This record gives sequence, C-alpha cells and structure tokens, in this order.
Amino acid sequence: MMAIPGDILILLGIGLAAGLLAGFFGIGGGVIIIPALIYILDYSQHRATGTSLAVLLPPVGIAAFIEYYRHGNVDIKAAIVIAAALIAGGWIGAYHANRLSGTVLRLAFGVFMTALGCSLVYGAARKMGWFS
Repeated sequence: MMAIPGDILILLGIGLAAGLLAGFFGIGGGVIIIPALIYILDYSQHRATGTSLAVLLPPVGIAAFIEYYRHGNVDIKAAIVIAAALIAGGWIGAYHANRLSGTVLRLAFGVFMTALGCSLVYGAARKMGWFS
C-alpha cells in the first residue's frame, strides 16, 4: 500500500471537517476550509479563497442536499433564485477581492466571521431568555 503524504492527510481532514459542519449547520465549507488552508498549510488568503471555491463548486453539499430533499426540507424555487444571484455575487466579490491585498482581505474575512459569530450567539441567547 502506498503511503499518503502528510499534506494529503491534512487536506482529507479539512475536507471531512468542512463536510461534517456543512451537513450539520448548512454553512459553506469556506468557513473551515479557508482558515485551515491559511493557518495549517500556509496558503495565502487569495489562494485559500480560490481553492475553497474550486472545492465547493462541484459538490456544494450534494449528499447533504439529497438527504434534506428526501425529508422535504428543500425549496427548489428559492434555491434556483439564490443560485442565480450567487453566480453574479460570486463574480463581483472575486473581482473586487483580487484587487485587495491579502492582509486587507484576511482582515475583512475576520471581521465578517466575528460579526457573524456575535450575531448568532446574541440571537440564541435572546431566544433562551438571557436578554429581555
């Protein structure tokens, strides 16, 4: 049996983690893939983003989609509309991101993730009655 190079094992781990979290929470794998590629494999911000997009393009959670669809939990019309807008938004975002420095892009990603996390924690805490 052929030995698997260390980077392949790391990439498999990143993919498995991203897939599990996508299946559980419906999040884009980029939330896991991009930071992992940057901090574990030392990718640049741009290379990590581009690689994440390449990873997500073919499967985009096909197995998770099928399972949710089987249980009647997919609005196909909404998905088509969002997908069409995603194509346009993806191009516009990539166009502008490639004109920023890697440092500025990483800062923007970090601010976005922090704001998203704070919003999710606050919303859940409110529903739990921690805030009135």
